Amino acid sequence: MERRMNEAEFVDGFADALKNGDLFICLQPQINHNTKRMVGAEALLRWKHSVFGMQYPNDFIPVLERNNLILQADLFVFRKVCEFIRKCMDAHKTIVPISVNMSRYDIYNNDYVESIEEIRKEYGIPVKYLRVEITESSTIGGLELIQNVVNRLHEYGYLVEMDDFGSGYSSLNILKDLEVDIIKLDMRFLEGEIGGRGGIIISSVVQMAKWLKTVIIAEGVEEMEQADYMKSIGCFYIQGYLYSKPVPVPEFEIKMEETNHEPLKPAMKLLEAMDSEKFWDPDTLETLIFSNFVGGAAIFTYHKSGQQLDVLRVNEKYLKELGMNQSEEDVIHNDPWWGFGDDAKRVYIKTIEKAIESKEEECCETWRNISSRCCGDDKICINTDMRVIGNADEEYLIYAMIRNITPEKRRYDLLMQNDTKLMKAADHANVYAWEYTVATKEMRPCFRCMRDLGLPALVENYPEPVIESGLFPPDYADLYRDWHKKVEEGVEKLEGVIPLTVGRIPFHVRYTTEFDENGKPVKAYGSATMVVNSEE
Repeated sequence: MERRMNEAEFVDGFADALKNGDLFICLQPQINHNTKRMVGAEALLRWKHSVFGMQYPNDFIPVLERNNLILQADLFVFRKVCEFIRKCMDAHKTIVPISVNMSRYDIYNNDYVESIEEIRKEYGIPVKYLRVEITESSTIGGLELIQNVVNRLHEYGYLVEMDDFGSGYSSLNILKDLEVDIIKLDMRFLEGEIGGRGGIIISSVVQMAKWLKTVIIAEGVEEMEQADYMKSIGCFYIQGYLYSKPVPVPEFEIKMEETNHEPLKPAMKLLEAMDSEKFWDPDTLETLIFSNFVGGAAIFTYHKSGQQLDVLRVNEKYLKELGMNQSEEDVIHNDPWWGFGDDAKRVYIKTIEKAIESKEEECCETWRNISSRCCGDDKICINTDMRVIGNADEEYLIYAMIRNITPEKRRYDLLMQNDTKLMKAADHANVYAWEYTVATKEMRPCFRCMRDLGLPALVENYPEPVIESGLFPPDYADLYRDWHKKVEEGVEKLEGVIPLTVGRIPFHVRYTTEFDENGKPVKAYGSATMVVNSEE
């Protein structure tokens, strides 16, 4: 028959519970709500009596503390965690760091830190896989003592977490005086309506954590609305029933194998000119502008050492620029390098690293292969302007604006192809061509004119400089000047044979005039084709 045990039963049965397995650990995952990757876990002690069934930690933990049994319990948890990690290491499985709780009663026991260090060495566990949690309430009346314990833990290489932050009365003093590595935020502030006074307090704590470059984890998250709110104010790390309750070791092992992992990262420090709270808040003017009034925009992180890129946010215009019926989920959850060829990836990374170095906006063009179930496959060219807006250690926050320039690139490529064909054809046909602007008397010659006749790319006050150069013989100069007067008067076509160059080589010269919507001559297009002697 299941029932709650009394204090005497807990105390009397504790030793046997350790031996026969009534006491065991469960592990609760910690998840990056943005990437859905696992970043760690917390080990929690559970007691299932063979007769009385499951007992609540809130019932037996205080009993163990009052009866000086908590140290044994905490060391039991630490050993079980080391056993699990050792097993994973021996099986060559990837592992996430696991946090263990240190009771305030352990703090008064000078052997606690040395005891866990002996256990860790016994199992040969790298310290990077273990974290130690202290509660905010444990600092009351003994801040100097806990500072010494934290310092000793840091000397051995442990990361220290502050659990239940915000539940006590001295939170700001603790942040000031105690150098913890991770803050676990008490989500009771968000009970009831999301936001309000509790939301303001949580937002302020997240902001302070960013300034201190301290990782922050929201603990006790049960609803998607809570997780999305925390994400909106810049806290991505979540622990709670939304993703998983504490589960026995075998079940956690499965979860750990089925979920991608990533390391905890220090809070991102935005540029001094940016207000990070407004930047992440979904209801601010900054986010409104990002979503509606700029072009295609995205925010992503770039980890320099591994060249890893993770897309955090995109707006609707970004998706429209990509086309192919892409959704935000497609962009954020797919491989960020999906669609990039090797050359395009190299160009993109080079531009990111140039932006990191220059601290200025940098630009690149990359071709990408895009496909979707409904639209098939396509190749598009994207112009990207990017700038670094924040960083944390080797990770950088990048703001990028994109524009699909595929139509322009294809038109340009076609123009270049046609121009190349035209140049080759002109060479074979001995044809020279130029464009004359009536209003400004500017002439722009073709490539062959510049190559063979030495003309500049722009000839002003045409045709006088060309006549002066001797290209037109003096006895034909007035005829050619008269042609241009007729073009200005609106003659549609002119043609005749004119000897050109000092060798007086005959060319068939033609002019065709272009008019605007009012019938006024705007441009004339000229050509000169060498007259071939049919007797040769």
